[in-house]
Amino acid sequence: MATADETWQPEPPALLPPWHTPEREKLQEQARRFAMDEVLPVANELDPQKGEIPESLLARLAELGYFGITVPAEQGGLGLGVFEYCMVSEELARAWMSTASILARSQGLGTAVADADRRHELLARSARGEWIGAIALSEPDAGSDLAGVSTRAVLDGDEWVVTGRKRWCGNAKAADFIQVLVRERDPEDGESRSAGLLNLLLEKERGKFPEGLSGHPIDKIGYHGFLTWDLTFDGVRIPKDNVIDEARAAREESEEEGLDTAAAKQAGFAEAQKFLNTARVHTAARAVGLARAALEDSIVYLQEREQFGHPIGDFQALRFAVAEMAAQIEQSRAFYRQVAHLLDLGLPVHKEASMVKLEATEMSVRVTNQAMQLHGGNGYTTERQVERHWRDARLTTIFEGTSEIQKRIISDRLLPRSPLA
Repeated sequence: MATADETWQPEPPALLPPWHTPEREKLQEQARRFAMDEVLPVANELDPQKGEIPESLLARLAELGYFGITVPAEQGGLGLGVFEYCMVSEELARAWMSTASILARSQGLGTAVADADRRHELLARSARGEWIGAIALSEPDAGSDLAGVSTRAVLDGDEWVVTGRKRWCGNAKAADFIQVLVRERDPEDGESRSAGLLNLLLEKERGKFPEGLSGHPIDKIGYHGFLTWDLTFDGVRIPKDNVIDEARAAREESEEEGLDTAAAKQAGFAEAQKFLNTARVHTAARAVGLARAALEDSIVYLQEREQFGHPIGDFQALRFAVAEMAAQIEQSRAFYRQVAHLLDLGLPVHKEASMVKLEATEMSVRVTNQAMQLHGGNGYTTERQVERHWRDARLTTIFEGTSEIQKRIISDRLLPRSPLA
């Protein structure tokens, strides 16, 4: 029990069976120490200034191998799974969500090119933190409906010429590459609206935009650490072979390993699906990290703040709020660990990935909002970290597919539509 001179610090979550291994425990402890000792002080200094993640912190993330958690060991990565990736990301998000998010811009992103040797070279760079990217998907009139993308790519000799506008492209200027979703052609009668879409790889120099590309930062209320851009492509030229195709790259890797054609095609499709599902589970883990930060900060505050002659943590209503917050966080953590484990087993989890993304992010909004209430007026100031957790949590229900999109994915897999729909 805490005395008048000390404040009890909440215990961070332990890695228990069936998920525990000595290797995972060591990785979790390393990530936790790094997050609290090195990331949190930087976040507390720079986030109020809307500052970017400094190069020194990026270098430390690279040194620890976190840019290549899921990159195969033969390419210089840690060769671990989605479970470890999410576990580390929760720890980083507890300190500053932006550091957990920058990891998603590596992990082999922007490496699924046709040429095998180049693919392996880019994977090695990704693992070293030398191939950190940005993804340009959304447009002013195409967000949740990516089939509505209108940015055009026209083949001119050995180059694609890209013209159009992209919005919500995080890390665009600081990146080594931008993965751009473009329309090569309009869909024909009877084809899906997504027919004719391609992902192109635009290589660039960090801190600069190539010829034909310009943009301005979007002034966000949160999610600082890196800038988010509104981009204009005016005849940007990209080499013809710089086409990103996750399924094709996985299929070619499988064929190199001697799988038959049918198995290779299946492996390629599974890899493309895993990329989407991993992003959703990763978002769930980040949301849990934010909620946990809000809870842990609240527990400390409830012991420090006194009213009516008592620490306010003695009052039952506030204690019950803490209990509810903790239970909701634990539930979402158990769920994301389960889905991450299934992903690592190679099982189809499209519905479950959407479910955990939906539940964990909505939970994070509720918990961080409750934490603001527990802090009272002090929570509505920049003097306390809880307002940062609240701002960042609110975004998790929007990016990587809104909560409404996740509900659509889930319901479409549970309830068939009638012929009248």
